[in-house]
Amino acid sequence: MNLHGLHHVTAITARARENHDFYTRVLGMRLVKKTVNQDDVSAYHLFYADGAGTPGTDLTFFDWPAAPEQRGTNSIARTGLRVGSPETLEWWHQRLRATAPISERDGRPVLDFEDSEGQRLSLVVDDEPAAAVWERSPVPPEHQIRGLGPVVLSVRKLASTDRVLRELLGLELARTYAWSGRETNVYRCGGKDGAAREIHVLAEQDAGAARQGAGGVHHLALRTKQSDYAAWARRLAESGVPNSGPVDRFWFRSLYFRDPNGILFEIATDEPGFSTDESLDRLGETLSLPPFLEPRRREIEAGLKPLA
Repeated sequence: MNLHGLHHVTAITARARENHDFYTRVLGMRLVKKTVNQDDVSAYHLFYADGAGTPGTDLTFFDWPAAPEQRGTNSIARTGLRVGSPETLEWWHQRLRATAPISERDGRPVLDFEDSEGQRLSLVVDDEPAAAVWERSPVPPEHQIRGLGPVVLSVRKLASTDRVLRELLGLELARTYAWSGRETNVYRCGGKDGAAREIHVLAEQDAGAARQGAGGVHHLALRTKQSDYAAWARRLAESGVPNSGPVDRFWFRSLYFRDPNGILFEIATDEPGFSTDESLDRLGETLSLPPFLEPRRREIEAGLKPLA
């Protein structure tokens, strides 16, 4: 029983049409699932990923009319997106007309940038090959985003998050480096190297707490196999950590809990996947609803604005 990488990052947008345009037309990611927040059906839940919706490539958004995020600690502070080479990073620097220079962080070339709502993103060079390119992407295959990683957390109490990641979730503390003069721990899933399996935790003891909103991240999900899901549910139940218990999201199974710093984590299964209810070549083209929401389709569609 282990966790073998990042599954998805879910963020918040207050401008769904603009968000859809940027992540599909500018970043060239594929909208692999257009659905709704299952707990708030007035809001889209948009999943952008690689060409096949491979677990570990999903950057997702809740469409909420929220005020902008108030930045601070005890938050998911930056989302890494993997690319294949320094040459690709140079290509993206030109495409994004980035104001920040290409730099190096934790031994990897990095380009930091933000979307129009202030969502903090980084393009990170990583040598793990792409799982599935998107043939209809406006970005050439060799320059396409390959998936998530690493994800950066900012916390006041590093020891509290350290215990959750190492003792509860079984992650390995792989190394420590300095970022802007602050101690940053690198935790690794599954004992393997690579940005797709890393969480970087930055200690900011004196910073004010973040207030979640548009342009910020809602939660981070880590990958497990469906065969290990019941064991993870038992582990959380027996740990004394308050948690959601099993949640069926139809395309994957989930477990939710918060660490002592208030950051929301999810454990999500790779299976059954986004092609459960749509063919691979038609992913994301129409509104997809889990079976328990299907009887409310007309009502739900009436409350949503077109993305295009």
